Amino acid sequence: MSVDSPVPHLPASGDDPLALDRQVCFALAVANRAVLAVYRPILDKLGLTHPQYLVMLALWEHSPLTSKQLGRLLQLDSPTLSPLLKRLEALGLLTRRRSAADERQLVVELTDAGHALRSEAESVPGQVVDALGVELDELENLHAVLVRVNAAALKAGAL
Repeated sequence: MSVDSPVPHLPASGDDPLALDRQVCFALAVANRAVLAVYRPILDKLGLTHPQYLVMLALWEHSPLTSKQLGRLLQLDSPTLSPLLKRLEALGLLTRRRSAADERQLVVELTDAGHALRSEAESVPGQVVDALGVELDELENLHAVLVRVNAAALKAGAL
């Protein structure tokens, strides 16, 4: 196979355990990039990136939350979550304040603008399903499998 070939001929992977097309990690990475590319223009209309959208989804469901609770819910560490929260606060979608009960806790709460954005965002899932052209029941099955895989991966990574 030529390195310069734009579309290399891929032989059947057969029983090769290291064949690229047999790797779950590769399929997940490619699917992640492809699906996020579908989300990008839809979320651009809302003025959100995909990570910001995930924060907003969590807050639309559970606001107010402490930053620690939000991090656990989204499985994000503080150095990753903090810039997302700062940017969303700068957009006027949420506020961050110290808890009156425990000043060590940072409470994250939606603003009126943040609550209002939810109605615009309600069309996002349908737009994504339409753009993907995959049956809803297939996506629901995929979701269920991914939830199990994520739980197993978290458990396997736990010390």
